[in-house]
Amino acid sequence: MLERAKEVLDTEANAILSLKERLDEHFTEAVDLILKCKGRVVVTGMGKSGAIGRKIAGTLASTGSPALFLHPAEGVHGDIGMVTSQDVVIALSNSGETDEIMSIVPIIKRIGAKLISVVGRADSALAKHSDVVLDASVEKEACPLGLAPTASTTAMLALGDALALCAMEARKFTREDYALLHPGGALGRRLTLRVGDVMRTGDRVAIVDEDEIVREVLFAITRAGAGAANVVNAERKLVGIITDGDVRRHMLADERCLYKKASEIMTKNPRYIRADQLATEGMRILEVYKIGELPVLDDDFRPIGMLMLKDLFEAGIV
Repeated sequence: MLERAKEVLDTEANAILSLKERLDEHFTEAVDLILKCKGRVVVTGMGKSGAIGRKIAGTLASTGSPALFLHPAEGVHGDIGMVTSQDVVIALSNSGETDEIMSIVPIIKRIGAKLISVVGRADSALAKHSDVVLDASVEKEACPLGLAPTASTTAMLALGDALALCAMEARKFTREDYALLHPGGALGRRLTLRVGDVMRTGDRVAIVDEDEIVREVLFAITRAGAGAANVVNAERKLVGIITDGDVRRHMLADERCLYKKASEIMTKNPRYIRADQLATEGMRILEVYKIGELPVLDDDFRPIGMLMLKDLFEAGIV
């Protein structure tokens, strides 16, 4: 069984490697059509080729080339209306004679969309009606009966990835661009989430006057469910910070600490961040300086929120 599995992998690997020898100006023309497309790239295919087509459409869409998948059987029942003259259609068919595909080809041509075919036979009907033909033929399928699409669909998938990634590079598509299209992923969150999206606000932020006694500061921290309080002056600008740990340490040294002014035990000129900065920048400050909370200030140096490490964990930044 293991030997058979190795044969399958070898057959499919060789199918991909053989594509390299056949890459020519037609591939470049296909990428150029995608880059110049003012509409969307519409990928279509039937059966196993359709499953590969959905993956190719998804890869194109997530790498900067707006794309969608069109089921050819649904196409002849109205869904061909998705296609416009500004679009580029990529049709996948190993035989190049798939009935459902060939049923919508005349409509695609009449609409005026460009047609790229990915086929196993360069002399097929689909190839003859295409603007660009990409040869995805394989020597043999990995299936022992030579029937189930295996090596042929692997070759189509690899060729589709090559198209998408070459177009991506030509567009100078960046990590930031990728993140914008993947806001739910870890990378997207790290590159797009701002401090203002995750910071604590309102009653969850402890803000005390510098003349308040430490006892009241401790109550403010408790009410906010926080671990620290922002200390502000008469103009409501940040002048310091007091953590619950600071209070405990001062109490051990002096039991009368609770009746001192906040200004007497606060940490002056604390580190802070702005709401429009990336949340990852806040995480870096918290980790580098080993602090649990970071004041968020507005342009007038007034506290508007508090950034906490555990909130960054919950947001998936860490």
